[in-house]
Amino acid sequence: MPPTMSEQAPDVEYEEEEAPERTGPSPEELRAWRAAARRLVRQFPDPALRSPASPVGEVDDDVRRLLERMTDVMMTSHGVGLAAPQIGVLRRVLVYRVSEEQGVRALVDPQVLERSEETAVDTEGCLSLLGGELSIPVERHTRVRIAGLDGAGDAVEFDAEGFEARVIQHEIDHLDGVLIVDRVEGEERKQALRELRLQA
Repeated sequence: MPPTMSEQAPDVEYEEEEAPERTGPSPEELRAWRAAARRLVRQFPDPALRSPASPVGEVDDDVRRLLERMTDVMMTSHGVGLAAPQIGVLRRVLVYRVSEEQGVRALVDPQVLERSEETAVDTEGCLSLLGGELSIPVERHTRVRIAGLDGAGDAVEFDAEGFEARVIQHEIDHLDGVLIVDRVEGEERKQALRELRLQA
């Protein structure tokens, strides 16, 4: 399970004597992924990122095509999650993939039924904030119970913990027009907004 939540794979640095082989993405790969995200994903301060999404109701061919497009964008940008407003579609749809073994999972009209009392702070990035370059420590519930529809339109209800819970909460925030910069306060928020404005 990854130790941090970023919508892109983290960079990995080694001391020279530690390991000659790089197991994480190279700087060139990271630049390419972030460039893809900036090209394909709506970037702050796009108004779509601040607009609450509308319920879908049922999964029809249009929604299935949307899910395919979102999955393609997420994979091209090397993200771990993507919500429909991030590509300018204000519908309550998200996709995510927390591991290669699990594959891509889709949620339509997701709702959080329960949240754990326990929370944890971890670093998050976002494809809509400088293509994933900006990282912010965010407090999230460590477990959530989720209900909604899957990509086939079938009702689902399940518990998500740890990294999966963090990713789902992050993407549901997008459906409500909430960004990770809204989850921090004080100087951290000011610094993040300053960096966004300087590089946007």
